[in-house]
Amino acid sequence: MQTWEAITSRRNVRSFTDQPIAAEDLHRILEAGRRAPSSRNLQPWDFVVVTDGTQLQELAQVWVGAGHVAGAQTAIALIVGPAEGPGHRDEFDLGQATMAMMVTAADTGIGSAHSAVGDQDLARRLLGLPADHTCAYLISLGYPADRPLAPIVRPDRRAFDEVVHWAHW
Repeated sequence: MQTWEAITSRRNVRSFTDQPIAAEDLHRILEAGRRAPSSRNLQPWDFVVVTDGTQLQELAQVWVGAGHVAGAQTAIALIVGPAEGPGHRDEFDLGQATMAMMVTAADTGIGSAHSAVGDQDLARRLLGLPADHTCAYLISLGYPADRPLAPIVRPDRRAFDEVVHWAHW
C-alpha cells in the first residue's frame, strides 16, 4: 500500500481470523512504534508483545472495552514509567507511537484496535511490569474476520468544513 491508502484503510478491527502474523510484519509494526517522534526525543515507551492465546484472554480483562484482545493474534502493551515532571507529554507521545503502529499494520493488511487499561494491578501481574510502571494502552492485531482492509470511501467522520478552520475559528 501507499501511505495514503494505509491511512484511509485503517479502521478499528475487533474480530480476527486465526491466521498468524508473520514475524517480519510484527517486527515492522514494532519498528514503526519505536521510530515514532516523541517530545524532546524522550521515547517514554516500552512495548510488551503478547502472542499466547491464554495470556491474551486474561489481558482482555483489564478494561471493559478490551474484549477484542482475547481474539487477537497479538497484542502490544504500551508501557510507561513514572512521569518525569511538568511538561512531560507521555500521552501525546504514546498516541504517535500507537498511530504509527496501527497505520503500519494496515499497510500489511493487518487489522488493529486500541484499548484503555483500567485494572493496572492485573496488567502489571500479567505483563510482569515493575511496580512504578503502568500499561497505558493495548493494541490488538490480527487479520480482519469480516472483510479485508480497503480504503473507506465515506468515513463516519464530521464534514471537512466542520473540522477545518482557516486562519481563525
